[in-house]
Amino acid sequence: MTRVTVVGGGPAGLSAALFTAKNGLSTAVFDTDETWMHKAHLFNYLGIESIDGSAFMDDAREQIDGFDVDRHQGEDVTEVKHTDESFTVVTEEDEYDSEYVVLATGADRDLAETLGCEFEDDGTVDVTISMETSIENAYATGAMVRAEEWQAVISAGDGAAAALNILTKEKGDHFHDFDTPADA
Repeated sequence: MTRVTVVGGGPAGLSAALFTAKNGLSTAVFDTDETWMHKAHLFNYLGIESIDGSAFMDDAREQIDGFDVDRHQGEDVTEVKHTDESFTVVTEEDEYDSEYVVLATGADRDLAETLGCEFEDDGTVDVTISMETSIENAYATGAMVRAEEWQAVISAGDGAAAALNILTKEKGDHFHDFDTPADA
């Protein structure tokens, strides 16, 4: 069983995967490569002066691959089921069990709805500040939880918040992922 399954391969999903995998949790990502980033050029992403959105995505995928993320490129998730103890992520090819699930499917909120997540009046998924939904150990990020703030940097932050909450649950206390020169 995978510890963390991320559904969505945009900035939110890959950010969540980076943090969890980097910190020792087995992580799978289902990435259909339908991210809005292919229509973007980043000038407003902190630390990046200018990069094409597709090039940014290539760099992000390469980075998570370096942490042994089990990336299911092109494998579409059709359903996420919840039991008392875990989640089952369903695709046309197979079913995968996971302790945590991070939904990062942009403005497509269908999986959150079928999972039974609560929604806000504006149609966004209701989450806590740590991005956890009304379903314990299920997280929603990015455009799923925001009516209009669909910036890549905001989405990446949402993914990081979800991952840090998962890591806090797993490792105890408030987990922080601060790299120091000895780690780099």
